[in-house]
Amino acid sequence: MPQPEMPQKTPYAIEIEAGKNYWWCSCGKSKNQPFCDASHRGSEFAPLQYTAEKDGTVYFCGCKHSANGALCDATHRNL
Repeated sequence: MPQPEMPQKTPYAIEIEAGKNYWWCSCGKSKNQPFCDASHRGSEFAPLQYTAEKDGTVYFCGCKHSANGALCDATHRNL
């Protein structure tokens, strides 16, 4: 199984809007981190949709190894 690139080891703190969809980059190649810019094309990776339930700050995974999908679960501390 291919491993994603790690654009940064720490999470991205992003202000989100309720009801809006966000497409998290799972391959790590996007130039628009933490969001997808279609750099995954031709690979086994695909973006993950995250729908904001409320306005606020969300911590999107930057290491691309979170077991919590698009959201940081602190896996980066063990890498």
